[in-house]
Amino acid sequence: MIDFRKEDAGMPEGPSVRKFHHLVSPFVGQQVVRTGGSSKKLNPASFQSLWLQDTQVHGKKLFLRFDPDEEIGSSGNNPLPESLQKGERKEEAGDQKQALGPNSQNTDQPSQSREVVVPGGEDALECLGGDGPAGGAERWLQVRFGLFGSIWVNEFSRAKKANKRGDWRDPVPRLVLHFGGGGFLAFYNCQMSWSSSPVVRPTSDILSEKFHRGQALEALGQEQPVCYTLLDQRYFSGLGNIIKNEALYRAGIHPLSLGSLLSPPRLEVLLDHVVEFSADWLQGKFQGKQQHTQIYQKEQCPAGHQVMKEAFGPPGGFQRLTWWCPQCQPRLPPSQPEQVQLP
Repeated sequence: MIDFRKEDAGMPEGPSVRKFHHLVSPFVGQQVVRTGGSSKKLNPASFQSLWLQDTQVHGKKLFLRFDPDEEIGSSGNNPLPESLQKGERKEEAGDQKQALGPNSQNTDQPSQSREVVVPGGEDALECLGGDGPAGGAERWLQVRFGLFGSIWVNEFSRAKKANKRGDWRDPVPRLVLHFGGGGFLAFYNCQMSWSSSPVVRPTSDILSEKFHRGQALEALGQEQPVCYTLLDQRYFSGLGNIIKNEALYRAGIHPLSLGSLLSPPRLEVLLDHVVEFSADWLQGKFQGKQQHTQIYQKEQCPAGHQVMKEAFGPPGGFQRLTWWCPQCQPRLPPSQPEQVQLP
């Protein structure tokens, strides 16, 4: 049996993926005129001449719809917002060879050009169901990001430090899509697969207006540690390890507290912190601010107490590092329901 928590382990959390969605959206309505990337299982050339028609986000997954024909009229020349145009730059021949490989091809007629896929890069994370839309039916590209997954607009990621061999080698994108409007997208460290439609359940998405609090509270009340439940993407899609740690600390709840022993008001407070922290994180991303954490990867909590760290997870399931303060987050006795009154 596949553990649902392990499937999304180490992925960027909901706020990050929504930022990626924001970066991709200006390209909707444009045609792919040139391709590249290191992907072996998903052929970048299969995107040639396709039109990006739609993009959706759900939890930790990004969905992009590609069609062979332009179906949305004159919107194919949507310009990038001014904030993104600032990152645009002219590509040098050396940049193209580095990112797309020494065998890449370029012509003065982009609508007819195809760049050769270059072997290389880490493809261990890719689990793909084909190299292109099957018979025109599977037109949605599902993108799931690895631990350091990202999307870059009009520029390529650069090495921030030397590798073990001492080489300052820039990361190689899995997929590069150049569009008719002049810009391009570069996808790094991600899994991609074709599907007939996006798998979307907004009632479980912590950043969706349709997020179902009642369903989430019912899940939290289960007779298992709340730190397990919070990572259950069936009820908290987009919630990852950072949000888990921060929400538990701010609610004053020990990670291994059984949800069934916590009072309904305490569970409400926990859910409030989940939603509030996630929304603040997303807003900060749009404003270019780094999210401030109080407990995650800290040695002391804001009150000055020593922070504990240990890997927690269900028996036989994926274990995630968890930070908590024994004084600010006291553990309830295993068989004693919470009686304390919230302030």
